[in-house]
Amino acid sequence: APGPRDAGSVLKQGFDEKAYLAAKQLKPGEDPYRQHAFNQLESDKLSPDRAIRDTRHYSCPSVSYSSDLPATSVIITFHNEARSTLLRTVKSVLNRTPASLIQEIILVDDFSSDPEDCLLLTRIPKVKCLRNDRREGLIRSRVRGADVATAAFLTFLDSHCEVNTEWLQPMLQRVKEDHTRVVSPIIDVISLDNFAYLAASADLRGGFDWSLHFKWEQIPLEQKIARTDPTKPIRTPVIAGGIFVIDKSWFNHLGKYDAQMDIWGGENFELSFRVWMCGGSLEIVPCSRVGHVFRKRHPYNFPEGNALTYIRNTKRTAEVWMDEYKQYYYEARPSAIGKAFGSVATRVEQRKKMNCKSFRWYLDNVYPELTGLPLTRPGRAHPRFQDRETGMSKELEAFPAPAGPGLCGNSDSVRAWVGE
Repeated sequence: APGPRDAGSVLKQGFDEKAYLAAKQLKPGEDPYRQHAFNQLESDKLSPDRAIRDTRHYSCPSVSYSSDLPATSVIITFHNEARSTLLRTVKSVLNRTPASLIQEIILVDDFSSDPEDCLLLTRIPKVKCLRNDRREGLIRSRVRGADVATAAFLTFLDSHCEVNTEWLQPMLQRVKEDHTRVVSPIIDVISLDNFAYLAASADLRGGFDWSLHFKWEQIPLEQKIARTDPTKPIRTPVIAGGIFVIDKSWFNHLGKYDAQMDIWGGENFELSFRVWMCGGSLEIVPCSRVGHVFRKRHPYNFPEGNALTYIRNTKRTAEVWMDEYKQYYYEARPSAIGKAFGSVATRVEQRKKMNCKSFRWYLDNVYPELTGLPLTRPGRAHPRFQDRETGMSKELEAFPAPAGPGLCGNSDSVRAWVGE
């Protein structure tokens, strides 16, 4: 495959921002939601350099970081992204990050309809472009970007984000102190309708149910009480997966991503279980804030349909990492029974070589709050769940409705969103 196209070779041509955006503007009367599942008309109205409010806790600006933080390669994968959101993502990184901390921005174009969506952006300093010659999906595209990255640290971003003030330093600091940490920011909400930038709650962490549906949930009460410093990291059982920093050598040691997973979905569980069970940790760093457009549907097609793709990916996760507890995944998601998921022999062997801990250890030490073991009942449309401590049971909703991360003051648990 050809190497990344470097900005230096074409910088002299200059980047015509207005022409880049104008080429993909909506036609009069065109549905602004149809192509990207967000209001492209509102996005196109905004400046690529728009100001957003600093949503950090007031204590964050006083936190100091090492003067010798390592640079990172920022990897952004996309497929037919709106030019206005893609450009605003790139420019927010360049505008709100010390230049010394950005080694490069690697755009991985996952076989978009127009190659120039990516290639024209290489006229911006530090931006490089890789283009897949067929649709590979987020997971394999990220691996490709990571493989060519030249920095010691990798920062993964979605293509419809806006990073906030001093977003990168807190995450780099944590990984610099311990290379086995994988750290994520608080993910603020960018409205899919009017692109307003909204602060998410600082008291949330990543969680899931037995069907491997991601959800945002409140930090357990005892941890909340013990948190006397709002700038300190939050341990999280899983990360959302779209935005995080990881040491490249640690990423490679862990086995990167499972490249047999398709398109999107489930890779965050597989990576999260692997990190915790194989000697690392996951954190959310409150002084790092990144806004993200949360959509209610995928704007692109999955070769086998999104439901089958998600089942394949989560089933691979369950078979490799959940040990005897995988039976609860199947009870919570009976549609996965009998579905093809490919061979996982290589991933199982890798787990053995790394001498990773058991899923029971993960439940006891990382996520003891995961209750609700499913009880199959004949004739029931959905499984019922039993709380391990109280013995009480309740019916599980088969497919929880998508939602964004909770805004300040929201309820205890918020269901998964459409993330890529």
